[in-house]
Amino acid sequence: MLKDLIYASIGAASVLKEKVEEEVKKLENEGKLKTGDAKSFLESIQTKGKEEEIRVKEELKTALKEVINELGLATKADLEKLKEDLK
Repeated sequence: MLKDLIYASIGAASVLKEKVEEEVKKLENEGKLKTGDAKSFLESIQTKGKEEEIRVKEELKTALKEVINELGLATKADLEKLKEDLK
């Protein structure tokens, strides 16, 4: 389910990006938006998208760590410590 949600989010972001680019090009062709402004706008959106990706990844990591702790699952660090203790 989580994988489906991630794929849906990525798909939606991709479709939204394409639609925004189409609209910006349309405005540019109609002379309602300068080329420099269009480039700047698209770069701004791309930068915000990258920042949002980083933020979402961090939130996902935090949420997964909480789930692992709640379920009492062994982490990689736990297994490494156990290996050392068994030696």
